[in-house]
Amino acid sequence: MNRYMVISSHTAEECRQAVKYFAEFYAGYITHYEWGCKDNDHNAYAIIEAESHEEALRTVPSLLRNKTKVIKLTYFYPKKVGEETVHQKD
Repeated sequence: MNRYMVISSHTAEECRQAVKYFAEFYAGYITHYEWGCKDNDHNAYAIIEAESHEEALRTVPSLLRNKTKVIKLTYFYPKKVGEETVHQKD
């Protein structure tokens, strides 16, 4: 299983509706997300364990997916840095 950072963006005007979509249609995932809205950063952030980018994206309501970014996360360990190329694909 891989870990993904999911960043679901919305505007200040869309804020109330975005939270409502999560609460009504994705209630099982709303508690996985942390929201920057009260600091004028209209994004919902989560680290999700999933098999793929697509599976991680499915934790976001479909109406918000077009503004969502999914990033596969990787750990780097001090003793292995230099043994691996930072930009190599798994």
